[in-house]
Amino acid sequence: MRSPDFWRRGGDQGAGALLALGLTPLSWAWRLGALIRQRRTTAYRAGVPVVSIGNLTVGGAGKTPTAIAIAERLVALGRRPHIVTRGYGGTIRGPHQVDAARDDAALVGDEPLLLARVAPTWVARRRALGALAATRAGADVILLDDAHQHWSLIKDLSIVVIDQGYGMGNGRIMPAGPLREPVKSGMGRANAIVAIGDGAPVTAGAPVTGDGKPVLRARLVPAVDPDHWRHRRVLAFAGIGRPEKFFDTLRGLGCDVVATRAFADHQPYDPDTVMRLIDAATATSALLVTTEKDYVRLPPAGRDVAVALPVRLEFDDPEAVDRLLARLPKVRR
Repeated sequence: MRSPDFWRRGGDQGAGALLALGLTPLSWAWRLGALIRQRRTTAYRAGVPVVSIGNLTVGGAGKTPTAIAIAERLVALGRRPHIVTRGYGGTIRGPHQVDAARDDAALVGDEPLLLARVAPTWVARRRALGALAATRAGADVILLDDAHQHWSLIKDLSIVVIDQGYGMGNGRIMPAGPLREPVKSGMGRANAIVAIGDGAPVTAGAPVTGDGKPVLRARLVPAVDPDHWRHRRVLAFAGIGRPEKFFDTLRGLGCDVVATRAFADHQPYDPDTVMRLIDAATATSALLVTTEKDYVRLPPAGRDVAVALPVRLEFDDPEAVDRLLARLPKVRR
């Protein structure tokens, strides 16, 4: 799905306010269902430290780039992280170790294919079983992707990712807003915050630094030579949580973005859709550009024509990240 406009900060005004109000009873049901799942789940203690990367809103906060960056920092510290993820959009239940050379997005999901480039990655609908498989395979740290609202594993470090440009949206819970849970409860379980983008760290208008949690400032930057992209005519398409972020990134590189196409997050690309994109790019003499996450969902014909723009997460203070991760206990194997 794509985030509706009334979910945005200040978006629940006028007709948006009426829609949000009408959906509020469903928000109560969403919250009740989450509480029931939490109380019925028995948490399992893995044999190694567990680090959770998550957020409080639906989609688009930057969790996957954060998980990649944290995995890279752990490797630099001499640890052996394995990543465990649900594999949203894929069909396999797992536990299954992702083979980036053989698996495809239809099987394991798009994000696991990106995560597997930096660390051994496991898809598991039951993440406790994924953690067990990873530990048996030699992991000395488990990195859980998109797991702040997941309860089957006891976490040693919970990191919440916030997109500064979006914040907490209108501050309402699904489906009246983008929140998965109330800000107070979600932030209460966090040990640290990764704030991506510019501006003061805020959640629904309130500072997040009041209780001493470290705030790790970061930004997503294109991992390319800017001179290669400046003034390039491009047709950009993306099926991510907030496609406009990707389009703005291309404009920031100096690209001439002649057209954009936004799709739902994790949407598979069928051959007909790809051919329409190719035809539109050809008609405008533009380069067809997309995100890495979209690129792995394309059929072969699309991957032959489209170009993926890689991005990476850069921390303002990498040493602060290392100090946080260095607190994780070490396990003799």
